[in-house]
Amino acid sequence: MNIRKLILVGFISLGLTLSGGALQAQRKMTQVKGSDTMVNLVQILAESYMAKNPRSPLAVLGGGSGTGIAALINGTCDIANHSREMKDKELQMARDKGIEPRTFIIAVDGLSVILNVSNPVSQLAMDQIGAIYRGEIRNWKEVGGPDKAISLYGRQSNSGTYVFFQEHVLKNQNYSADMMRMNGNAQIVEGVTQDRYGIGYVGVGYVVDAKGNVKKGIKILNVSKDANAKAFSPLNKAAVDSGDYPIARPLFQSTAGVPQGAVLDFIQFEIGPEGQKIVESEGFFPIGSSHQMENKKNLK
Repeated sequence: MNIRKLILVGFISLGLTLSGGALQAQRKMTQVKGSDTMVNLVQILAESYMAKNPRSPLAVLGGGSGTGIAALINGTCDIANHSREMKDKELQMARDKGIEPRTFIIAVDGLSVILNVSNPVSQLAMDQIGAIYRGEIRNWKEVGGPDKAISLYGRQSNSGTYVFFQEHVLKNQNYSADMMRMNGNAQIVEGVTQDRYGIGYVGVGYVVDAKGNVKKGIKILNVSKDANAKAFSPLNKAAVDSGDYPIARPLFQSTAGVPQGAVLDFIQFEIGPEGQKIVESEGFFPIGSSHQMENKKNLK
């Protein structure tokens, strides 16, 4: 999937114009932009929302978390999707423009480390995965696999997943220069499917099909916090909720101030019962009571 391609969801009213990319007060279409991990999920949420609200069209665009946050700050979108928290410098840039972002959690992702289905390795510890992506471990035999060089698949630096993985798995150290930087989750899945010695990281919603089965050609690693801990799968909701699966993360949306009108209505749909059923059906995890309480605070 080309995440630079605009995915228009809904019907564009006759005479609707977007002049120079500037956000216009009279615009009727809600613009959503950002995280590639979230783009498919939010597209489906938008389609379901508009089936009941045909006069409230939305446009959903990918491009990465950083791109969505920048668009929110620059006034060219209404909702920023981001799979990492906003950085201090981004918050300051927003405040310098008189914007006080409000952030909402719409889903939980068990960030998944995937291998080719033919690879005999079934579990790794966090420090092993970090060493692989830093280029310190270069051969699968070092972690119990075949005597073959490891092929690294990852994201580009504007991706929230790239940043989250670097912070939490690589311990804020640099990725190996040998890592192939892909445009999106789907490209990583495709690359690992075709590469017997590949390893990649993707959102949990990209590793299962519509029936909840792991996609053909890949396997999902069980991951442990350290060498002495039990390893868990990102498909294990209880392990994700408890923190036993160590690479879980919230998925965020931010608005420029307290959301109003159609923007508010859509966010309430997403975090409400119907939206959360869609979140679960798309392979992600619904938000818990603590996240719901935080969301309610930010709606005021």
